[in-house]
Amino acid sequence: MTACHSELLQLKNLGMASVNILRAIGINTHADLKRMGAVEAYRRIRARDINVSKVMLYALQGALMDVHWNDLPSDLKTRLVFEAELPENGSGFNQATA
Repeated sequence: MTACHSELLQLKNLGMASVNILRAIGINTHADLKRMGAVEAYRRIRARDINVSKVMLYALQGALMDVHWNDLPSDLKTRLVFEAELPENGSGFNQATA
C-alpha cells in the first residue's frame, strides 16, 4: 500500500474500493479530493461509467467533513444531489466547505 492509499484510507467512509475509484479519476490525496470537491469527483466517476450510487457522493462529502455519510444533514444531501445533476457550468455550491 502506498502512502497515498494510506492517506485516503484514513478518511471516513473510504475503503480500498473507493480509493481505487478515486485514483482512476486522478485523486491520490486528501488535498486532491478537497481541491476537486465531492460533486466534481462524483461527476468524473460517473463520466467514466463507473457504477456508483448517491451514497458515493455522500461518502466523498463526509470524507471532506470528517463525518459518516449517513450523518450528513438531509438538506445537504439534497443540495449535493441537485448540484451533481446540474450541467457542469451551473455549479455554484462549494461542497468542500458546506
